[in-house]
Amino acid sequence: MDPANPQRPSLESREITRVQQWVLSVLVATTILHLAAGFAVAGVFADGTRAGAGVGLNILAMVCGVGAVVAARLIHRRTPLSWWVLLGLVPGVVGLWFVLH
Repeated sequence: MDPANPQRPSLESREITRVQQWVLSVLVATTILHLAAGFAVAGVFADGTRAGAGVGLNILAMVCGVGAVVAARLIHRRTPLSWWVLLGLVPGVVGLWFVLH
């Protein structure tokens, strides 16, 4: 290896890196979204004596969902702010609908 003449990565190594990014981002997003769904379900079944418990747990579900989308975008070296971030709000919004109705 000559530091004055670095070798360019081959097409095969770039494809492997892309596959690794996709696998990692899918694993991270699904793991965090499972946590968000757990918060939402816990919020739906929270004890009725504390009115804010269900709402608070669903807000945590929204925060975790947004974190999942941001983490997946950062793994792909994309800007974390995108319309895709709104997709992370879905578990908490669905849970809030069940809590408030």
